[in-house]
Amino acid sequence: MNALLTITRREFAGYFSTPLAFVFIIVFLLANGLATFYLGAYFAIGQADLTSFFMFHPWLYLFFLPAISMRLWAEERRNGSIELLLTLPVSLSAIVVGKYLAALGFSTLALLLTFPVWLTVNYLGEPDNGVILASYLGSILLAGGYLAIGSCLSALTRNQVIAFVISVVACFLFTVSGAPLVLELFQSWAPQALVETLASFSLLTHFRAITTGVIDARDVMFFATLIGVFLTATVIVVDMKKGEGA
Repeated sequence: MNALLTITRREFAGYFSTPLAFVFIIVFLLANGLATFYLGAYFAIGQADLTSFFMFHPWLYLFFLPAISMRLWAEERRNGSIELLLTLPVSLSAIVVGKYLAALGFSTLALLLTFPVWLTVNYLGEPDNGVILASYLGSILLAGGYLAIGSCLSALTRNQVIAFVISVVACFLFTVSGAPLVLELFQSWAPQALVETLASFSLLTHFRAITTGVIDARDVMFFATLIGVFLTATVIVVDMKKGEGA
């Protein structure tokens, strides 16, 4: 546990070793604001809730989170520092989880800095704060899913641009797998069980279920399983490629 915390603190501090972290947070907050107040027509709707705020999170995360996850392993392999990292007296699993938790912590920090929107909606009306709190939790779980996918794909290459592109594509497929347009392509020929299985993998469906204020154990278990599977895959990929160096 001490080794895991050490890796997490080291990686988290590394985000702020350059101005890029602050630029990322500022751009993320601006994009959130523009999506909420302009695309989501927050004031025009006239409702004291944050529906228009959370509805854009999957699409914002689709680009912002792969930008975080792409450097988790691709940069280590490109710089050759992965060999030094893996010689530390720490298990590979602890390193993978530590780097992931640091990325998730950084993403959560960026999300929590949107709290003025929560204060604003409470000033303008009487929202259901329980629903808002559940939506924040759902947003963190969604971010965790994207980062786990991105972590695994980052370990496959030493090129950060390639890691970013394939992460965006993979996250997009997981996001829209439950969309009617996608399901209609399979309903005409695929068994119903396959269609239902495909729909169950949709990140968007599980996220929207949580944003209604109902934290279903099945939705939480889905995100936990998704994260666990992709982090396990990351451990396997890193272990297979650790001898390749830079």
